[in-house]
Amino acid sequence: MQKIRCAWANLSNPLYLDYHDHEWGVPCHDEKRLFEMLNLEGAQAGLSWETILNKRENYRLAFDGWDAHKIAQYDDDKVVSLLANPGIVRNRLKVAATINNAKAYLRLCEEKGGLDAYLWAYVNGTPIYNNGERIITTPLSDQISKDLLKRGFKFVGSTIIYAYMQAIGMVHDHAADCHWRRTRSD
Repeated sequence: MQKIRCAWANLSNPLYLDYHDHEWGVPCHDEKRLFEMLNLEGAQAGLSWETILNKRENYRLAFDGWDAHKIAQYDDDKVVSLLANPGIVRNRLKVAATINNAKAYLRLCEEKGGLDAYLWAYVNGTPIYNNGERIITTPLSDQISKDLLKRGFKFVGSTIIYAYMQAIGMVHDHAADCHWRRTRSD
């Protein structure tokens, strides 16, 4: 018997199925992954998540394993090499945003202790459970987006932030009939 999954999960892509089954909606407190996902969600703007997911390993290699200290130091030569890398989305604004976000992230770490402490404080450490309806923004994603923009982050609009909140498990939006939702207590 085939597992029932959320309708958006591409059943023909093993990467997508693995992402749906083991990452999306699972509360994440790992700083490196939180930083990675923030930037990958921004890279997805105007594209499909599947496009970015298929390039995820290339992004990890291109951006030094998402080491924010290294990324914050990227120079013009590194930007040129990134823009020539066919394994990532070669968009000048998105590459610049990632470098900028590394700098903003390091400031956030000094001020708030990192993305984990900063983000999860908004929900008192407890995920928000929805009924699997299609939501693209909420007042909370609006609030976090505005604050991140004030802190200097780029590609962090409310729609991107809501998708990010889903990806890191701050929001649980698996469909009501999804096996993932049925095998975990709500």
